[in-house]
Amino acid sequence: MRDVISILKRGNSASSIRPSTAATIGAIVILLLYQGYTLSIVGVASPWIAKSFALDEGRLARLFAWMAVSAFGSLLLARLADRIGRRLVILTSLVLAPVFSLGAALAPTPAIFALFEILVAALLGGSVSSAIVLLAEELPVNRRARGQAFAAFASAIGGMLGYLLVPFLLAWGYSWRWLLGPSALGVLLVPPVAAMLPAESNWSRAASSGSARRSHIYDIFHPLYRRRSIALLSCAALDTVAGTAVNGWLYFEAVSILGLSALAASTLVVSGTAVGMLGFPIGAWTSERFGRVPTVALMGGAAWFGAFAFFQGPPPSISWPMLWLASAYCWFKVASDIMTVGANSAATELFPAALRTTMVGCQQITAAVFGMLAQILIAALIAPLGGLARVIRYLALLGIPSALVFWLFIDETRGLTLEEASREDQWNEVRHNPVAHDTKSREQAADRVRR
Repeated sequence: MRDVISILKRGNSASSIRPSTAATIGAIVILLLYQGYTLSIVGVASPWIAKSFALDEGRLARLFAWMAVSAFGSLLLARLADRIGRRLVILTSLVLAPVFSLGAALAPTPAIFALFEILVAALLGGSVSSAIVLLAEELPVNRRARGQAFAAFASAIGGMLGYLLVPFLLAWGYSWRWLLGPSALGVLLVPPVAAMLPAESNWSRAASSGSARRSHIYDIFHPLYRRRSIALLSCAALDTVAGTAVNGWLYFEAVSILGLSALAASTLVVSGTAVGMLGFPIGAWTSERFGRVPTVALMGGAAWFGAFAFFQGPPPSISWPMLWLASAYCWFKVASDIMTVGANSAATELFPAALRTTMVGCQQITAAVFGMLAQILIAALIAPLGGLARVIRYLALLGIPSALVFWLFIDETRGLTLEEASREDQWNEVRHNPVAHDTKSREQAADRVRR
C-alpha cells in the first residue's frame, strides 16, 4: 500500500520531469482501453443481467437509471482535478475502480450490483475527464484533435472487447460475471500509467497563480463563458437521451427482440464498431481542416438517422436483413465517432485551466440526470408507444436539435492556442481585478451601442 501511495504522489508538481508527448498519449490510451472495457460491461451483459436478477424490461431500465447517478461522483472528481491536479485523480481512480469491479462481480442482488457499478463509473468518469483535458493541455495546437482521436479510438477498442468475450464465456458455460475479471485486475496498470503521465505543467501554472483556488463550479456560467456552457450542457442533455436509448439498448434489442444469437449480435456490434473507428482519423482531419463546429454539427446530425434505421429494423421484403442492420449500425458508428473527436476537441478548448475539467464534469452530471430521465421515460413509454424499438427510434431523433445548437452557439477554436481559445488572459484579468474588468466590459458595450 505504501508503494501505491508513493506512485500516486510522485510527479504531481511542476518540478517533476515532463515525459514526452508520446508517453502522455500512451498513458491515456491505456487508461481509456480499461475504461472503455469496464464501462461497456453493463450494456454487453444486459440480457443475462436481466435473467440473473429476474428483471423485465421496465425493471432493467429503472436499474440502469439508478446507475446514472455515478456522474455526481464524476463531477466531484472533475472538480478535484482542477484543484489538486489531473494526475492524482487519474491514478487514485485506477487504484479503486478494480476493487469495486470485484464487488460488482460478487454482488448477490441487483441493488448491490448497481451500487458497485455506480462507484466504478464515478471513478472512471472522473479519470476520463482528467485524461481528455490533459491531452488538450499537453499537445501542440495542430495535434490536439489528433490526440482526442487516439483517446476515442482507445475507448472504442476497450468497449468492443466485452462483445468479443461474451460469446466464448457463454459457450464455455461461464457466467457473465467473469466479464468483470479483467476490470478487477486493472490495478496492475497503475505503475506503467504513473510512469508515463506528465507533470501537469499547464494546470500547475494555474494552481501557482491562485486561479484554480479562486475558481468555483458556478464560474462556468460567468459572462465570459455563459453562452458556451449553456450550449454544451444543452447538447449533453439532448445527446444523452438519444445516446442512452440507442447505445444502452442496442445489444438488448439485437438479442432479446430481434432474436439474434449472442455470437451473431456480438459479430454485428464488433464489426460495426471496427468500421466506425474509421471515423476517428476522419474526425481528426475534418476538425483540423474545416473546424470543430461543422464536424460536430453536420456529422452529429447525420449519425442519428443510422440509429433510427437500425431500430426501425429491416423491411420485410429485404433478402439480407443482417446487411440492413450492419449498414445502419456502421453508418451510426462512423458518423458518431467523427462527431466525438470534434466534440471532445471543442469541449476541452473552450474553458480556462481552472475550469476545464470542471466543465467536463458538469457535462457528465447533466448526462447523468438526463440518462436517468431517459431510462425512466423508456420504461414509461414502452407500453403506450407499442414496444421498446419504437420508443428508441423517437428518442434517437433528439440528437438532431443537439447538432443545431452546437452549430449556432459554440465558438470555433480551430488553429487557436489553448490560451486564446479558452480566453485564459481575460479570465485571469477577471480573477485579479473583477471591478476593472466589469467597467471595461460596460465601456465596450456602450461603444458598440454608439457605433
